[in-house]
Order: sequence, then C-alpha cells, then structure tokens
Amino acid sequence: MRVSTLDHVNIVTNDLPGTAEFYADLLGLEARDGPPPSRRDDVIWMYDDSGRPILHLNRVGAFRPLDRDSKPEATSGAVHHVALRCEGHAEMVERLEARGLEHAHNDVRSINLKQIFVVDPNGVMLELNFFAG
Repeated sequence: MRVSTLDHVNIVTNDLPGTAEFYADLLGLEARDGPPPSRRDDVIWMYDDSGRPILHLNRVGAFRPLDRDSKPEATSGAVHHVALRCEGHAEMVERLEARGLEHAHNDVRSINLKQIFVVDPNGVMLELNFFAG
C-alpha cells in the first residue's frame, strides 16, 4: 500500500455559492455538481483544467458519512493551509489586486518557487505555488 497523491480538500461553508464563485473567479476552477445522491444546494465540486475535482465544497449541515464539528472559522483550524500548484504568477497578482484581496508573497529562490498566500471566504489559507521553468 502507498499513497500516490493528494486527491482533494473538503471545505465546509455557510455560503456555498459565494465560495464556489470565489474559487471559479480567482483560480479559474470549474464548479460542477457532486455525484448523486448529493444535491447542488449541499455540495459543489471544483474541477481543475485536467478534470480533477480538487476541492469539494459542502454547505454547513450537509450530509457527510463521518460527520464531525466542521464549520467556517477565522482560521483553518489544525490545517494551517492548502497548497495548490499554479501557473501564471503575474496574472494571479493582477487578479488579487483587482479584487482587493489581501495577500502575501514569498520567493524561495533555491528551488525557483514564487508563492502567494491568500485566505478564502471561510478562513482557509491558500498557498499558491508558481515554479519557474
């Protein structure tokens, strides 16, 4: 047995449409219905360009097989951040500035990595990674 890759991240939200719009607008992810029997007013999956559902968005109170007290907060709780590999650093900076979103930059020159940190509407910190070359 081995782990091959991270499959997705689940985010619980009080504003399902607004959170889906945030990820579609800022990151260009595509919002689609989750698989049956989930309902669009409870669950939206956000797909990357390769057709992978990398973010699962759930309304507070939506069914989860192993339910636990998950709710939007000012921070991400025990999970400090979610990192996404991205392309188009300059375009992302423009998008963030156009939307007036507070963000921070970090350059890790030793590995040709530019990072942008931004917080989603639910308090989840995103690390957007842009590798050069």
